[in-house]
Amino acid sequence: MTIQGLLNIRKPSGMTSRDVVNVVQRLVRPAKAGHAGTLDPLATGVLVVCVGAATRLIEHVQRLPKTYVGVFLLGRNSDTEDIEGRVAELADPPRPTFEQLSAAAVRFTGEIMQRPPAYSALKVAGRRAYELARKGKPVELKPRPITVHRLEVKSYSYPEVALEIQCGGGTYVRSLGRDIAESLGTAAVMSALTRTAIGNFRLEDAVDPASLSAENLPSRLLPLLLAVECLPRVDLTPAEAVRLGNGLPIERRICLAEGSQYAGVNPAGELCSILVPRGADRLAPALNFPS
Repeated sequence: MTIQGLLNIRKPSGMTSRDVVNVVQRLVRPAKAGHAGTLDPLATGVLVVCVGAATRLIEHVQRLPKTYVGVFLLGRNSDTEDIEGRVAELADPPRPTFEQLSAAAVRFTGEIMQRPPAYSALKVAGRRAYELARKGKPVELKPRPITVHRLEVKSYSYPEVALEIQCGGGTYVRSLGRDIAESLGTAAVMSALTRTAIGNFRLEDAVDPASLSAENLPSRLLPLLLAVECLPRVDLTPAEAVRLGNGLPIERRICLAEGSQYAGVNPAGELCSILVPRGADRLAPALNFPS
């Protein structure tokens, strides 16, 4: 039996994303497992683990919009930008109002440039940035573009402020808190982070990794189609699904943009192919998935 699908896991605090994958990997061997978007050990919430052929869809899950609730403490800073690092309180920092925080949140919405934290998994000259930072070496990461779809102040009682953020991939929530605070003449460290959604993978539907077993895991697997909800869908006939499964293109008179991808769905409603344009009015399989 082929085991494949997506697991919506509720990652607890204290576990790394790799720890969660290791739990799943032990239960699905010899099938592969991999996660689609790292959460720091401090963070909790939705972690999508891809199993079997679904590991080929990790990059698609990573492109889905993500929603977080981050809690920050104002008036202090940290080398890691969260309470896991060396936290130092500022001397007599300003205390912004709720209105000032809300106005700052608006300024950090949309397409913005963000400087990633020194304690991150990004590479500098072939080394992980956090490895260099832990050794006390200077780490200068260049700002890069990110997309913040929505940013809202959920609650505020100085020094604690909670922000709800919906953003694209590559966004560092702790750095958002850092930059908002700096724009108001103060500093902030993240004290808690919960990822409440990745696309349609919701926290309220997520499962505790400790509850998984070899017997119940297959029933918790979600369909591959959820990983590609942002792709346009192409419903296939039985003959087209067979043809694509054999690596052959199909004729389709649809608007084909070069470089576009499409989700090929068989008559059973399953994702069977990732399709790409091949010349005029033709679609070819870039990836095929067994039923």
